Amino acid sequence: MQFQEEQDYTKRFDLTLWKRLLKYARPFYGFLAALCVCMVINAVVDVVFPMMTRYAIDNFIAKETVAGLGGFIALYLLLLLVQVLVIFGFQRCASKVEVGVCYTIRKLAFEKLQQLSFSFYDKTSVGYLMARMTSDTQRLADTIGWTLIDLVWGSVYMVLTAVAMLYYNWKLALLVLSVLPVLAVVSAYFQSVILKNHREVRKTNSRITGAFNEGIMGAKTTKTLVREDRNFEEFQVLTNTMRNSSVRAATFSSIYMPIVTSLGSIVTGLALWKGGYDTLSGAISLGTLVIFINYTVSFIEPVRSIANIFSEMQSAQAAAERVVSLVETEPDIVDGPEITAVYGDQFSPKTENWPKIHGDVDFEHVSFQYKGGEKVLSDFTLHVKAGQNIALVGETGSGKSTIVNLICRFYEPTEGSILIDGVDYRQRSQLWLQSHLGYVLQSPHLFSGTVRENIRYGRLDATDEEVERAAEMVRADHFISKLEKGYDTDVGEGGNRLSTGEKQLISFARAILANPAIFVLDEATSSIDTETEQAIQYAISKMLSGRTSFIVAHRLSTIKNADRILVISQGRVIEDGTHKQLLEKRGHYYTLYTNQFKEEGELSALGKSLEA
Repeated sequence: MQFQEEQDYTKRFDLTLWKRLLKYARPFYGFLAALCVCMVINAVVDVVFPMMTRYAIDNFIAKETVAGLGGFIALYLLLLLVQVLVIFGFQRCASKVEVGVCYTIRKLAFEKLQQLSFSFYDKTSVGYLMARMTSDTQRLADTIGWTLIDLVWGSVYMVLTAVAMLYYNWKLALLVLSVLPVLAVVSAYFQSVILKNHREVRKTNSRITGAFNEGIMGAKTTKTLVREDRNFEEFQVLTNTMRNSSVRAATFSSIYMPIVTSLGSIVTGLALWKGGYDTLSGAISLGTLVIFINYTVSFIEPVRSIANIFSEMQSAQAAAERVVSLVETEPDIVDGPEITAVYGDQFSPKTENWPKIHGDVDFEHVSFQYKGGEKVLSDFTLHVKAGQNIALVGETGSGKSTIVNLICRFYEPTEGSILIDGVDYRQRSQLWLQSHLGYVLQSPHLFSGTVRENIRYGRLDATDEEVERAAEMVRADHFISKLEKGYDTDVGEGGNRLSTGEKQLISFARAILANPAIFVLDEATSSIDTETEQAIQYAISKMLSGRTSFIVAHRLSTIKNADRILVISQGRVIEDGTHKQLLEKRGHYYTLYTNQFKEEGELSALGKSLEA
């Protein structure tokens, strides 16, 4: 199944997106409010300082007197102290917001990943998810904690400066403010171009993360296929794409800023020319000219800062679009509010209301197809009594794994219904069903940690004795006792310090420890050696006793004792019976079994001849 590409976003600056994003900063609204207050105070102080300079020129220098200088110095020092305290408070609050928002978004995203259905992971690569959870999230936290607050300072400072200039000389003020319409037009053009390139950067960054993930996970395959050069060429294409997009974005940003600076220099020159003429004619005082020059120069600084902020937000919006789309993705399989009210959800289960599972499983005219794919099951009906051992066999792609995935409610029927103990399982919570399932995969997954911890994942409140007893039941204790630290041996990332057979035995012990009502074994013995298979066969015979079980089998020798063997072809049951009954029919199962028996016999004979 192919992964879908990242969604393309084409909107210009989207204010509603940022409003949606800010709701994730709700726990830090207090700090954000304090930040805004700090920045407003800082902007006021920055506007007052030129007024202090004007007062000093007109009252001390022009009049050649020091009367009142002490009070002026005291006020000036007080303003400096206020500004120092404000900056200190701003930095502390901004840091808390940045770290807190990053933590909150990652927590919500990780929680969402636990809720999303299997269909989401069918079409979304690990690399895209890692990019969203790491670099994209950090970018947003930086933007909310620092960039948006700078926007508050710049906006307040510009408004107060404009008001002050209009108060002192409205004609000269209008001359200075005439630059704003030009700046608006220039900004509108550049922000759209910069945003387009930043979106491409974020999209390519996700693909690069995915390439890193595939390169690490597939290192052995790369070596054996001698694909190093090819992998490098493909990776170089991605990095070149990202470099080109980054260079284009940086180029437009570097052009944009000089344009803003040049406009600022032009308007400063005009203010100096007009203000100097008015000063010489006595229309304004020297202090007023100085304050205008000061305001004109400093007025361009917040304009430049805001322009830079919008440029940064173009880049951040590309990250915001992807993070928000992940956090707001709805699972394909959800429990209705009336179900959740009674049985709880994944994070707040109401186990006291959970009915006990006996194990009757019924497929009632079930049809199923994957999104955008062909129909896998069509009008499939099956009735399984509690305690029955059902084996599913058939060619690859016949629908065996789809059937067990539907039983586990990893997917839901597109038509028809599946009943557990006579009740449609959509009338119960997902967690209720999956808490009563034991699922062992063909490729078992172990978590980083010790052998004991991995077995205990089956039931977190299990004692050490119960963990060891579960291992003994599947004869996993034989190899565990030979490990350096026994049950406290670290299994490595994904269990890479253990063989496939050893990981499989641990996964069986984990399943047994959970004591589930329904077992699903999805080709759980196809990747192990004969000796380990014998240990697992022993485990299967013990743990399946009295429980409803479904075994997707590759090795037909492992299912000879099943209560029913279903031969599946193109999503339909074409044969149904015991091992003996199906052999007597000499149908499809007979052909599969005899061919495999001959193949295994030839391999066995070949092994003996090689030993000789």
